[in-house]
Amino acid sequence: MRTTALRAALLAAGLPLLIAASPSPSPSPSPSVSGTAKPVTDAGTSFLTAIALGTGQGADVAASTGDYLYWAFGAAEGQTTTVDVTVTLPPSAERHGPQSWSVELFDGLRRRQSCTSGPQDATAETAAGTLALRCTLRQIRSWAEPWSGDPLPGTYYVRLTAGQVPQNDLGLAAQVKLRLTSKGGAGNAQPEGGELRAPLVPPVNAGSPAAAAAPTASATSTAPADRAVAPEEEETHWYSAPFQGRNTRWFWTVGGGILAALAGVLGYRLTRHPRGGAPRRGPANPGPGPGPNAAL
Repeated sequence: MRTTALRAALLAAGLPLLIAASPSPSPSPSPSVSGTAKPVTDAGTSFLTAIALGTGQGADVAASTGDYLYWAFGAAEGQTTTVDVTVTLPPSAERHGPQSWSVELFDGLRRRQSCTSGPQDATAETAAGTLALRCTLRQIRSWAEPWSGDPLPGTYYVRLTAGQVPQNDLGLAAQVKLRLTSKGGAGNAQPEGGELRAPLVPPVNAGSPAAAAAPTASATSTAPADRAVAPEEEETHWYSAPFQGRNTRWFWTVGGGILAALAGVLGYRLTRHPRGGAPRRGPANPGPGPGPNAAL
């Protein structure tokens, strides 16, 4: 009886401790908000060294007036990307005149893309402290004609340059802040039922050689087998073997020599002097000329 009561007392005393020690369910991680990524603090000096920007990531770079600044970002079909740039100019006491800055967007083929809105070029007077630029890219399409130049999915480049700057102002310190804003939407992203099989230029790491992209597992598993195209074999004939490999050089040498000989013979026959016609002859039996006393 006493043992049963003792067990009941111990169980009643330890139950609250077990409940307190049990692990509580951890809260699920909140989704990352676009635009909260840490901005990059560097910029490239060419298309090959452009600094890659992630989704919602910006840039805060200390630059020199006159430098070319490059960044790269990826865009998918249906998106519309806006690039906002704020340039903090050098102190007005150090400047010698107005400065003109420009922001441009290029696709993966280095084709300059037009901006649908925003001041793409701006000029700051000597007393101005900051300068704002904006360029809104056209909506990314999934398919377009090669001659149209429409924006397609892939890598895009941002180039910021200082155009008209006094010679004495080149090299002055400036601060550049860049912000990317992307909006998705169906719109006219897939006109006329077209389809783009792969991005125009896959994003690569800045400063590293672009390696051949291996097909992903999802792409290989979903791709139908009948779409695999076997390499076409070259059509051969009975005369193909003599004109392949090192034999080609000898045939071209012999053929060229024969053609040169024929051209020389033909030129000689066209330019030689004619031999036809009777030779010119003088009088048959010319008599003796007049003597010295003929006039007498």
